[in-house]
Amino acid sequence: MRAQFVFQEIGVGLRRNLTMTFAVIVSVGLSLALFGGSLLMSDQVNQMKGYWYDKVNVSIFLCNKSDAESDPNCAKGAVTTEQKQQIKTDLDKMSVVDEVLYESQDEAYKHYKEQFGDSPLASSLTPDQMQESYRIKLKDPEKYQVIATAFNGRAGVQSVQDQKGILDNLFKLLGYLNWAARGVMLVMLVVALLLIVNTVRVSAFSRRRETGIMRLVGASGFYIQAPFIMEAAVAGLVGGTIACSFLVLGQYFVIDNGMALSEKLPLINFVGWDAVLTKLPLILAASFLMPALAAFFALRKYLKV
Repeated sequence: MRAQFVFQEIGVGLRRNLTMTFAVIVSVGLSLALFGGSLLMSDQVNQMKGYWYDKVNVSIFLCNKSDAESDPNCAKGAVTTEQKQQIKTDLDKMSVVDEVLYESQDEAYKHYKEQFGDSPLASSLTPDQMQESYRIKLKDPEKYQVIATAFNGRAGVQSVQDQKGILDNLFKLLGYLNWAARGVMLVMLVVALLLIVNTVRVSAFSRRRETGIMRLVGASGFYIQAPFIMEAAVAGLVGGTIACSFLVLGQYFVIDNGMALSEKLPLINFVGWDAVLTKLPLILAASFLMPALAAFFALRKYLKV
């Protein structure tokens, strides 16, 4: 099979169906950009989980005098020195505990003023209204329930709070957004495949006389199909290149420069260029193979001309 003939036919087909080819390029580019974005979002969520779950604490808040008057969990009164010592001793004995830090009322008041000093409530608070607490770092953040079961309801304990629960809600929201992006990507992918099939069929119909003559002179089915398949593959590859450009530009202008989210949001450990670059070959391969396979199956009946 002469390569020159195939390339000539590819150029003819793309020029004849310029509008539909453009639609294929755009739809493939957008769908694969969403596909790459969803993969990066998954990497981002997993990286954030690994980063933040390693830093979460379980907090045991102790009863103070104000709680003893208003909170049913503190009906037995404010925490005593003996109760605090017993809680600390029990925490040190637990195998799931990695580190225990004590925060006094004065320290809690200082931290509150640092974070919420501008709020109207801050001016009316006094250190004796703040709660003492133990901040516990677990060896495995999933073992929160062990701490909750051991200390909830104990005399002197107002509540046991797990910061992981707050993070779980955030990661669930990010997960839902990721699945929404994948849903849009699937819709765009279906649209792209339908456009590819229709474009190939229109192209084959417009050249039915040439393909009929080729069949009469003994040309093989693959020889006839190759230009149409390559037309779809080239259009898809252009769309895949556009999708890769979106990801690269997004990483450069949104994360690293321009908006520079990596500098403005230092608490978020954003994925780096290594994650982006590993997705590009996958997107390019999909952009080439997906249209080629769609064209191959769409053209099967045209071999009988």
